[in-house]
Amino acid sequence: MAHFVIMGCGRVGALLAHSLEDGGHSVAVIDKDPNAFRRLPAGFNGQRVTGVGFDLEVLKEARVAEAYAFAAVSSGDNSNMLATRVAREEFNVPHVVARIYDPGRAEVFQRLGIPTVASVRWSADQVLRRILPAHTLYGDYRDSTGTVMLRELNVAPAWRGQPLARIEELTGVRIAYITRFGESIIPNTGMLFQETDTLHAMMRVDAADDVDRILSETPQRAAKLAEELTEDVTDEVEQ
Repeated sequence: MAHFVIMGCGRVGALLAHSLEDGGHSVAVIDKDPNAFRRLPAGFNGQRVTGVGFDLEVLKEARVAEAYAFAAVSSGDNSNMLATRVAREEFNVPHVVARIYDPGRAEVFQRLGIPTVASVRWSADQVLRRILPAHTLYGDYRDSTGTVMLRELNVAPAWRGQPLARIEELTGVRIAYITRFGESIIPNTGMLFQETDTLHAMMRVDAADDVDRILSETPQRAAKLAEELTEDVTDEVEQ
């Protein structure tokens, strides 16, 4: 079970809180208006924290330092951007996303390394895809047999500067495209991973957990882990 912090208890924030709690996670919801918490389901058991979402004490009360992810979905672009940066830079929250109403601002924030979802493309599902542990998702696309899928990769910052080819070699995935500074591009030979990149890759559904384990390690440890996983598969086949 992971801990999630949501800033903003409008319709989207309340829906996210409900969805995450239904998934067995702990949730803290922050809003400066205590009346906003009325939107939460009657049986909601998470935290309700009244205050400004980028205030350090408010974030501490919401246990943001323990959070797997932070989603800023209030009605203010600047507040969402600021809160997201504070969560990431002051509390080292590994997964953050900001809801942005102005598409132009969304592109600017994306260039600053803040994952955003513009209001014109908004859905709760898009946010969940950015903040939920990867193994709980079904992927962006699955083939008709259900054996292959396309989805985002969660890549540890330690991979910065590593060739994308190395990621493919150790994980067995095929990187279909990259989202870099708000633009989607097809990778070319020799391209290196940047920390703010979002990688979208094709992989076997049954390999998703192993891929996540490998990419959560440093490249050096990942190489050893990939070798161990390959040996395990070989042993199973021989048996």
